[in-house]
Amino acid sequence: MTKIRSIEELKKLRNELKSKTEALSQKDNPESIIQVKVTMATCGIASGSRPVFEYLTEELAKRNIPAKVTQSGCMGFCYAEPTIEVTIPGKTPVMFGFVNNKKADEIIERFIRKGELIEGIISQNYETVEFN
Repeated sequence: MTKIRSIEELKKLRNELKSKTEALSQKDNPESIIQVKVTMATCGIASGSRPVFEYLTEELAKRNIPAKVTQSGCMGFCYAEPTIEVTIPGKTPVMFGFVNNKKADEIIERFIRKGELIEGIISQNYETVEFN
């Protein structure tokens, strides 16, 4: 356990814990926070999705961005692994390919924080069909 040596460290720890608590309290309503799915099928893991998953989990928490990072199976984009899907509340999910830690950092800063479109988006090539 880390020792707290100043008021600033205590405030920083309080803010981090508060952010994590808020994210967990929204767990019952996952549509209210950012969802990040990292493909962790065999092809994704072989291409390096595990370090990307760990990086996203740590960095989103460090930056106090309320997000839930989860693993998913194959999404059919094996050629572009590691891939991640980012869903911002109220918006259509966006899939990114060839994601490494540098690209993950860009996704956090430019796409999630600023809402900018960036390179690496895999276009949607399917249509959802509703059955009655």
